[in-house]
Amino acid sequence: MRVCGKKVVWLLAAGLILLVAAGCAPRISTEEEIKAVAAVVPEENYPLGPEDALEISVWKEPELTKQMVVRPDGKISYPLIGEIQAAGKTVKELRDEISKRLEKYVTDAQVTVILLKAQQYKVYVVGKVAKPGEFLVGRPTTVMQALAMAGGPTPFASPSNIVVLRKVEGKDLVFPFNYNAVARGDSLEQNRTLIPGDVVVVP
Repeated sequence: MRVCGKKVVWLLAAGLILLVAAGCAPRISTEEEIKAVAAVVPEENYPLGPEDALEISVWKEPELTKQMVVRPDGKISYPLIGEIQAAGKTVKELRDEISKRLEKYVTDAQVTVILLKAQQYKVYVVGKVAKPGEFLVGRPTTVMQALAMAGGPTPFASPSNIVVLRKVEGKDLVFPFNYNAVARGDSLEQNRTLIPGDVVVVP
């Protein structure tokens, strides 16, 4: 099943590459990119799932600082308020719910929820790399870091024409990535942070 999944990802990626070449798929300007990234902040809008590790704290309440893992049933247990459904909520939604439920116990509770490890945070690197496939990255990861995990481009790759495929609110976005330029220290803005589900395509 996993092999089939990778083939599907590659076929979709290849199709979008052809659209880009034909000028049919949108390449993103800097202003549009900022809006797209803002719409999907990696940590704040990450949908939690079982086995994700969190740290929850409340300002000036050290006894309420706890590290925990989302249980297989999707719940966590937190002091004063008991069990909370975490799976399916974003980090921001969980923080907001904890803040609301703490109101009766802590005045003006300032809650922080930190994602320590994300078991569902997966990105894909396909095409002409040493080890193409699906990668569980655990934390927000840049394009260069993802390529390093995939063993880097092969000698037959076209590293200046790499693209990142991203789906935001049903739209397919395509971000160019020039590996050679970034490796030289140029065009560093292209080395963007990947979000769950991003596909890095190396032609």
